[in-house]
Amino acid sequence: MNNEYTEYLDYLKYERKLSINTILSYEENLKKIKEHFKKNLKCLKKEEIRDFIMNSELNSSSKAHYLTVLNNYYNYMILIGKMDNNPAQGLKMPKIAKRLPKYLSLEEIDNLLDISLRKPIDYRNKAMLELLYASGMRISELINLEMANIDLDECLIKVMGKGKKERIIPIGDVALEYLKLYLNQYRPFLLKTNPSNYVFLNRFGTKMTRQAFFKILNKIAKDKHINKEISPHVLRHSFATHLLNNGADLRVIQELLGHENLSTTEIYSHVSSQKIKEDYNHHPRSKKVKGIE
Repeated sequence: MNNEYTEYLDYLKYERKLSINTILSYEENLKKIKEHFKKNLKCLKKEEIRDFIMNSELNSSSKAHYLTVLNNYYNYMILIGKMDNNPAQGLKMPKIAKRLPKYLSLEEIDNLLDISLRKPIDYRNKAMLELLYASGMRISELINLEMANIDLDECLIKVMGKGKKERIIPIGDVALEYLKLYLNQYRPFLLKTNPSNYVFLNRFGTKMTRQAFFKILNKIAKDKHINKEISPHVLRHSFATHLLNNGADLRVIQELLGHENLSTTEIYSHVSSQKIKEDYNHHPRSKKVKGIE
C-alpha cells in the first residue's frame, strides 16, 4: 500500500493503540475497497459507498465492518487536512443479528481437558487448556503471557488485554496444579538453550503461536469426538457461561473477561436464559396437550 495508507496504519498502531489483528483487518479491507473501485478512496462519493455496502454479498457483520473502516479512514484524512468531508458519514449501518456465543457443556469440557500426558508438549497443552478454561483469557493474551506475569504464591496472573489494559485474574486449583507441573518439570525441556520470557513455548523453544495452538486444540477435539465448532474463544465463552450458570455476578464476569462495557458481557445472560428454557422442556408437563388450544 502507498505511504498514505502506511501513515494511517501507523496512526492506528501508535495513536489509537489498536491490536495488530485489528490493524491487519483494516488494511485488508482498505485494499479490497480500492481494488473494487479501482481508484483512490479520496475520490469516492457517498452514492458509490452506499451501493458497495448495500449490494455486496457480504454478511451484515462484514458490511458494518467495511463501513466502520471507511468512516475511520476518512475521519483520519480530515484530521490531517487531506480531505474536507467524510463521504461515508451518515450512511446507515447494516443491522447485525445478535448471535449467542457458542460454548461447551461441562461434560464436553471434562472430555476435552482429559488428555493423555506422556511428553513435555502434552503437559504444556494440558496447562494451556486448563488455564484458558479457568481464566477466560483470549488466545492472544495466553500466548503473550510472560513468566513475570504469574504469581504462583498468590495464585494470580496479570493479563495485558485489549488497549494495553491490565487485569488480574485468579487461577483455580486445577489450572494452578498443571501450570506448576509444566513450569517446574517440562518447560525446561522445551526451553533448551534459548532464553525466553514467554510461558508457553513450542518444540523449538520459542513462543507458541495462535495458529499452532488452533491446530493442537482442533486435533484434541477431533480425537475426543467433540463434533462442535471449537476454538480458544469457545473456551472463553464456556468459562463465562459456566460461571453465570453457577451464580457468579455479571459484573465480576465482566472484570474477569476484560470487557469495557457491561453490555458486551450481558450476552451470556441470554445464553443462561436459553439454557433454562431448554432444561425446562424436560418437565413432563411442559408441552401443550394435544387437542387443546
